Amino acid sequence: DMETKVPLSKVLAYQSVGFLAIMALTWLNELIALPSLIFGNTSLLLNYRESALKMLLIFAVWFLVSTSTRRLFARVNYLEGFMRICSWCHHIHYKEEWISLEEFLKKGFDTPTTHGICPVCLAKEKAALARAKEAAARKDAGNRKTEGVKPASTP
Repeated sequence: DMETKVPLSKVLAYQSVGFLAIMALTWLNELIALPSLIFGNTSLLLNYRESALKMLLIFAVWFLVSTSTRRLFARVNYLEGFMRICSWCHHIHYKEEWISLEEFLKKGFDTPTTHGICPVCLAKEKAALARAKEAAARKDAGNRKTEGVKPASTP
């Protein structure tokens, strides 16, 4: 299901080979005049300054592309470092399987776990319990009032 990851060094190597090939073709064009060989024009005017300028521009583009590639790989590695947690059951994706937090801590860190309640959740649960008790008390009070009232008899 997961795609294989290509290491940054391999990507940068392919980029470097591509840019070196462009540079080599540019110098080869200057030395042997490729268009004249292909199209039959025999004029050979060497212009090393123009070729040197082309090389500098290609080198600048190579530098920008390599820098961008390094940044993109760093960002992807950062984002891939996030732990994936299921939004519904809170299981954790660990080594190509979905496991509970307790199992994750046991497998990943060999850490025993126990259960507790944080102060925020405790306050919420106490408030919910108090509301439930008040609702039950109101219901009981309402039931006692209706038990004391006798239905009116019709003549």
